[in-house]
Amino acid sequence: MTGVPASATGGSGAKPVRGGKLGTAAVNQASLWNIANLLTMLRLVLVPGFVLLLLHNGGYDPAWRSFAWAAFAIAMITDLFDGHLARTYNLVTDFGKIADPIADKAIMGAALVCLSYLGDLPWWVTGVILFREIGITLMRFWVIRHAVIPASRGGKMKTLAQGTAVGMYVLALTGPLATLRFWVMAVAVVLTVVTGLDYVRQAVVLRRRGLAAERAAAAEAER
Repeated sequence: MTGVPASATGGSGAKPVRGGKLGTAAVNQASLWNIANLLTMLRLVLVPGFVLLLLHNGGYDPAWRSFAWAAFAIAMITDLFDGHLARTYNLVTDFGKIADPIADKAIMGAALVCLSYLGDLPWWVTGVILFREIGITLMRFWVIRHAVIPASRGGKMKTLAQGTAVGMYVLALTGPLATLRFWVMAVAVVLTVVTGLDYVRQAVVLRRRGLAAERAAAAEAER
């Protein structure tokens, strides 16, 4: 969910080279119907299915919530795989650039909203996480003309913590496990806020540098 979406991929025409770079020509020929994009599409399709499973029978049936957890887990796993394929084969499509972050935020947002609707998760937690995710996405567009905000280790830890915590809340856990998921979610919220503030700092610095470089280039051209 960070940086330029790794699953923005595709492939046709040129043979992919494991771990290598294909160059501009091959990237431009990337096909929409490649495995990474298909995994992204699967994630998008899983969103309504996940919601139906989670809310089925009032939303409190342990069996149906287990099915919902399976759908959520598949979505999280496909996110890892399409990113790996993208980095390995260097096949990029415009569809992947747009669809990958949408798919990531759709499944996470759907889970958070449903859990708050069912009363399992406070609305303020859902609000904080969604505000951060949407805000950072908009901020990336704000600075994309100047630079790309790189994915950070903290951001990856945040994604892992969020996925683990939400997955535990989707399951009908009781006893010590229910207590544990509370603390896992607390860690996820802290990481969400801290990494969000760090991204804001990076965005401001990158934009200032970009504007300064543009002004310097303009001044040089006028000489």
